[in-house]
Amino acid sequence: GVNKKNSRWYKEVGLGYKTPASAINGTYIDKKCPFTGNVSIRGRILAGTVSSAKMTNTIIVRREYLHYIPKYQRYEKRHKNIAAHLSPAFVGVQKGDKVIVGQCRPLSKTVRFNVIKHQKQQQKGSKQFQQF
Repeated sequence: GVNKKNSRWYKEVGLGYKTPASAINGTYIDKKCPFTGNVSIRGRILAGTVSSAKMTNTIIVRREYLHYIPKYQRYEKRHKNIAAHLSPAFVGVQKGDKVIVGQCRPLSKTVRFNVIKHQKQQQKGSKQFQQF
């Protein structure tokens, strides 16, 4: 769609994910942004926790899972790190936040995913249910 008052081009990434207001009304230019740039989200949609947000427009998403060991009939914790492009539309993404990333074309040597949803980390006061 096109915003009428300042004629900024943006699009819906699909699958029911809303385009942030900061992408529609913002002034940033990012060719790798899934809302205002030239990338399409297709393939896998993954959820994870931000483990590093030190790079420019890129974050590291940590995905933890359990791997079954048949001999001992028990599980062990494992994790994978995913480098994902972070559009300037998402402001204030910090370590520990939950994000949903969608697969896209390769954006760099290691980046093949794009953040499409961001959820702030819950406060430490009340104990929420953790993944493990």
